[in-house]
Amino acid sequence: MTNAASVSSVAPSPRRPASIAGDEEAIEVATLLADEFAVGASDRDRDRLLPWNELEAFTASGLWGITVPRAYGGPGVSNRTLAQVIAIIGAADGSLSQIPQNHYYALEVLRVGGSEEQKRFFYDRVLEGDRFGNALAEVGQRDFTRRTRLVGDGSGAFVEGRKFYCTGALYAHWIPTLAVADEDGKRTSYLVFIPRNAPGVTITDDWDGFGQRVTGSGSVEFEHVQVEPEWIVPFQASFDRPTTIGPQAQLMHAAIDLGIGQGAYREMLRFIKERSRPWIDAKVERAVDDPLTLYGVGEVKLRLRAAEALLGRAAALVDAAQRDMTEETVAAASIAVAEAKILSTKAGLLAGTKLFELSGTSSTLSEDNLDRYWRNVRTHTLHDPVRWKYQAIGSYYLGGKLPPRHGAI
Repeated sequence: MTNAASVSSVAPSPRRPASIAGDEEAIEVATLLADEFAVGASDRDRDRLLPWNELEAFTASGLWGITVPRAYGGPGVSNRTLAQVIAIIGAADGSLSQIPQNHYYALEVLRVGGSEEQKRFFYDRVLEGDRFGNALAEVGQRDFTRRTRLVGDGSGAFVEGRKFYCTGALYAHWIPTLAVADEDGKRTSYLVFIPRNAPGVTITDDWDGFGQRVTGSGSVEFEHVQVEPEWIVPFQASFDRPTTIGPQAQLMHAAIDLGIGQGAYREMLRFIKERSRPWIDAKVERAVDDPLTLYGVGEVKLRLRAAEALLGRAAALVDAAQRDMTEETVAAASIAVAEAKILSTKAGLLAGTKLFELSGTSSTLSEDNLDRYWRNVRTHTLHDPVRWKYQAIGSYYLGGKLPPRHGAI
């Protein structure tokens, strides 16, 4: 269901967010927010109610600035904390955990490839309450060639093109946009930070996937949008050398899947305790004493715990790679994240499925809307195919082959 309507180009006015001191406080704040977000999550999903109020509270909490380095006024939390924050929010509302993913992604692109002036300007904007969305992907072609262009003439630089899967753009103050330019016979990619209210920007709320319904992952069109040179950040150059842009991005995706799975697991426990019946052959009075139900609950918990452990290990290796970006450290981080992503995908899907299998037929009633967990994790896990991660892992351990440098490994 979608209203497929063009959205006003006037961004909401930001307010100065709270200041988060460090990792421990970030976890505490995320936990409190998650309790609030969980209350209306089912209604927002069912009726496709865009979470404007929740996003304002999310931004005001200071969590959108936690990866801003300390040298630029932010808390500079670890990637382990970042992943935990995303998973905590994801257990409450999978859409709300995905919306800031590309915001953090843009901050990492800035950290790796932005100039000193760009870092100071955009980091400051985030600490003042600005949100970044994204306009990276394009549809309608099968060759992965980017067709959104950065062109120049005597009057300045302009962006022209159309994007889809623009998660967060609907709610953003700036839309980091992947555009290509022809320079000296070569095609070069840039990430252009475009104000949402710039003339020529049209945001259309036409995302109608069966999951992640309120992520704002629709279309953005750029019609000869003029941009300032200070908003243009090198992108391709950050993949011509080993950097942590890819592994950190994938770490966040794994955290989203883990969080949704954890939310499904909690709902499963609640439903079994409060409403489920044991199977007749179990010869027990309560579902919590059904031996095969106990087996299934244990299986889900084990998979989620294992995914969480691998996510923590991967985060530590991303931290290490950020401190010292070499071929070896970045490759090790990428492979560790791939391992975590495989397990978080499997565990999240298992939790979403077992929620129904172990809870029984009554768990499928539309009034409970419990299918949102499966729909959300199934939709989000399609972001990139884990079957290719198995291949990368095998090549790394068996043949010493380094994984490719792009944002999906």
